[in-house]
Amino acid sequence: MLSWSLSDRLLAAVDNALKTLTVKPLGTGRPTPGADLPEPDLDDQATQAVIGLMRVNHAGEIAAQALYQGQALVAQRPALYDFLTEAGRQEADHLRWTQERLASLGAKPSLLAPLWYAGAFCLGLGAARLGDKVSLGFLSETEKQVEAHLKSHLQRLPSNDHKSMAIVAQMMADEAEHGQAARANGGEALPEWAQGAMRQSAKLMTSTAYYL
Repeated sequence: MLSWSLSDRLLAAVDNALKTLTVKPLGTGRPTPGADLPEPDLDDQATQAVIGLMRVNHAGEIAAQALYQGQALVAQRPALYDFLTEAGRQEADHLRWTQERLASLGAKPSLLAPLWYAGAFCLGLGAARLGDKVSLGFLSETEKQVEAHLKSHLQRLPSNDHKSMAIVAQMMADEAEHGQAARANGGEALPEWAQGAMRQSAKLMTSTAYYL
């Protein structure tokens, strides 16, 4: 367990923001799921659908990095800081995988990535300021909603695009694991109004990132 000073945490947060927005992250270095699978034969309409969905997922992972960093910055327990930063490293794998998939399709990530990062960082910071239990509850609810969102993507992806499906399926499994860990570490259930507000903000981001 490491005990980081506020200045150390701030520097780490700035470093993460720059890497998230400017370079392909390494994360834990896990190989991309489905990398050995053949590229599917997709028509233009199907290709654009896959691009839109993977762009949304990439934008979501931009936001995930910011959420974890905002929460970690003011985490009250060193053990929680360590948990958030390690989970963030695992989430960075998702960012790399979706970025690679977009590149393989000749597409670029959302143009509004800095906006998604800034907004999510503020949300994470605000949740963490309310205490570790609320912060972990916020994380748990976020992962629950993301898991449901990814499940819908599995249903919407072209049935022959096994490469994209492999990525989304592994992401979904990781989100479920992180949500379970947050609850096990003392995360409190959020009130219904907070859950609804989170769903609405996520809907705004996903509907915009699909096209931009």
